[in-house]
Amino acid sequence: MFVNGFGLSHSSSSGVNTSSESFPKSHSHYSELSDAHTPFSVELTPDSGIVATPLPSSRFRFASWHWLEEHDVCGDQLACPRVREGPAEDELSVNSEDIFLRGGRRKRKEDEGQKWEERLQENWENCVVLNLSYQDLGDPYQLENFIRILRRLIRVERLQLVDNALRDLSSVRLPRCKILNLHRNNLTSIRQLPKVPEIQHLCLSENSISSLGELSLLRSTPLRSLTLKRNPCQFLEDYRSRVFSCLPKLQVLDGIPKLPEDSVPPSSPAASRFCIIL
Repeated sequence: MFVNGFGLSHSSSSGVNTSSESFPKSHSHYSELSDAHTPFSVELTPDSGIVATPLPSSRFRFASWHWLEEHDVCGDQLACPRVREGPAEDELSVNSEDIFLRGGRRKRKEDEGQKWEERLQENWENCVVLNLSYQDLGDPYQLENFIRILRRLIRVERLQLVDNALRDLSSVRLPRCKILNLHRNNLTSIRQLPKVPEIQHLCLSENSISSLGELSLLRSTPLRSLTLKRNPCQFLEDYRSRVFSCLPKLQVLDGIPKLPEDSVPPSSPAASRFCIIL
């Protein structure tokens, strides 16, 4: 079952499997949907063909998962949660933070003090391994809640943030994070990274980082492995020697261990010329 806020991907004690993996993933499966025997009823529409009828949980699509009654799932038990787009402004006469669903009806919170109690139910502080990739953060509501979640990950050690179009995470601190994957985002500078004092393995492939000088900001960390593939800085002259010059304790760059020639000082440390590829 998916609800606005975060998609549940968890088998609860009630025996109901809420994992998104139960749905077909390949396009070929969709073409066979009309012929296959599935528990979902389908109907034909003139414009788009086969369309699944609304699921029973559709009435909860604008409710955060921790607002739903009769569940025992905590935030650190969610697998690949997603921040979904909230309802349009004309659908709600009050802010979405001031309402919740109970028994299928919207009710205004009576006590503002419940805000903090409900956030505690999310339990993000206890997450150690978390995957928040492919969020498709196209709405300010989504990005705001996404950053809010990241700021609460005080115990996370392994974090996946792949393909989220993230531009700036400098306001986030991940004090225990050792493995961080930021593959395929829109970062342009090392200064836009979250504060990760314990980072050991960092992946920044397929971003837009063009300068290597700011790598010195990671010198005080125990960083051992760094991936900068498919960034503009990869095509700088003396690329590898410059990286290892900024990070003497680094052991692996772009999946290749440190080589003897990587220890040779770059010919012109202050230059930032691009090499010519023939």
